Amino acid sequence: MVRSMTGYGKAEQEIQGKKITIELRSLNSKQLDLNVKLPMSYREYELELRAEVAKKLVRGKSDLFIFVETVKEEAPATINMNVFGSYYEQVKQASEKFEISLINEPVVQTILRMPDVLHVQRQEVTEEEVAALKQTVQRALCEIEKFRAQEGAALIADILHRVEKIENLVTTIEPFEKGRIEVIKTRIANNIAEFVPQANIDQNRFEQELIFYVEKLDITEEKVRLRNHCKYFREICDVEETPGRKLGFVAQEMGREINTLGSKANDADIQKMVVQMKDELEKIKEQVLNIL
Repeated sequence: MVRSMTGYGKAEQEIQGKKITIELRSLNSKQLDLNVKLPMSYREYELELRAEVAKKLVRGKSDLFIFVETVKEEAPATINMNVFGSYYEQVKQASEKFEISLINEPVVQTILRMPDVLHVQRQEVTEEEVAALKQTVQRALCEIEKFRAQEGAALIADILHRVEKIENLVTTIEPFEKGRIEVIKTRIANNIAEFVPQANIDQNRFEQELIFYVEKLDITEEKVRLRNHCKYFREICDVEETPGRKLGFVAQEMGREINTLGSKANDADIQKMVVQMKDELEKIKEQVLNIL
């Protein structure tokens, strides 16, 4: 199945009074470029999560966002009375020494902001929470894979339609080939007759040179190779799991054959069809950049 590198997936789960939210975003890139943002409490699991995401996404500029919200009341912070008392005595002594009235100052609020006065118990990450985190990441990966598959189906349908257009244009060229050769022969003969008397022309040598020249303009091999590249392009789409790079290489080979067709064309009608082929191929190359 052909997949796009562009995708989005989101999954949520509540456990032990916490809501875990996972978001995955991906855009096209030559390699996997994974950016991870997660709470400090999950930092020790980052490498493991990266490995799981990399295994599924393979390529693309991707972002993994992990958010945790508390959905139940947290335990209230406790005041360390000893530390509070120590601060208060020091503030009281300072106020007496410098004759500052404590009545007009928010003493309590000031002391509460001092270091170590308030103590909030850190909640440990349990095994159940870690398991829930990993499950949620897997669900988000499933969602982004669905998105990528849908995008990939639309992309490859458009690309193969353009490949078919190129194949049809190759067929459309054929009726112009025979007439083109006759026109070239006539033009060369007329040009020679204009400057060289007929009696001075070696007809055997002329025919040999003409055949040699016409053979250089023959485009049969280019048409055959271009058709084979189109066929191989389709085969890759059918059998490869991540065909993006190969399709890019085949598209380059198609471009070489089309360019050679254009250089050998020597005919206005064929040149027009070659331009149409190039236009379709450029669109194919742009779309292939998004294929995984």
